[in-house]
Amino acid sequence: MRIATWNVNSVTARLPRLLAWLENSGTDVLCIQETKCAAEQFPADELRELGYESAVNANGRWNGVALVSRVGLDDVVKGLPGDPGYDGAEEPRAISATCGGARVWSVYVPNGREPDHAHYAYKLLWFEALKAAIAGDAQGSRPFAVLGDYNVAPADEDVWDISLFEGATHVTPAERAALAALRETGLSDIVPRPLKYDVPFTYWDYRQLGFPKNRGMRIDLVYGNAAFQKAVTDAYVDREERKGKGASDHAPVVVDLDI
Repeated sequence: MRIATWNVNSVTARLPRLLAWLENSGTDVLCIQETKCAAEQFPADELRELGYESAVNANGRWNGVALVSRVGLDDVVKGLPGDPGYDGAEEPRAISATCGGARVWSVYVPNGREPDHAHYAYKLLWFEALKAAIAGDAQGSRPFAVLGDYNVAPADEDVWDISLFEGATHVTPAERAALAALRETGLSDIVPRPLKYDVPFTYWDYRQLGFPKNRGMRIDLVYGNAAFQKAVTDAYVDREERKGKGASDHAPVVVDLDI
């Protein structure tokens, strides 16, 4: 089974590339972030024509997550149990389902904006809720993974120049501690250092020639439990999909499993 995660930065804007990528990549399950559309606007019909079922948690022009699968889509749960909410409302940032023998989550962790911003405090609370929600599955015998845009670079090597991130989100000790706490439930970083590229970034800003100059970050992660990790046969960042006109600012992260 081939499973992937991809922050598409608007499923509407990226639809032709999304459909082509699914058709050409052989992906069985795709975790999508930043759909940036209402649930009824999600292209379920177009995906169904390619053989994919869809489950969507989205409510408008911001955020939004989805799971699409051609190997089953069962026991769908929309949202994060215990979600702390932001500014009085829950944001559509999580969805989970059982797909082809594995339980998977697609998550879009809050950005945090600035360390002194209320959104940063929300980000840390959201991580706590995620940890509580997945702890049982992380310890289970069934393959289980949380895939998505975590908006945290796990180590200094996961940003193109750590000296430029002083005082910024994505690299603060508290955010990295939240990631570590998530791993301590029984998860491992499945794609820490793919061999195809010396620095396997997954995100490059559109501005200032970020991608051509490889000024990127590794913030799109696959965290899997022991059963998931044991089944992995290959993993890589599809950097080619970041190239060309109309690309997302994130690249897909792909994992092959023997399940």
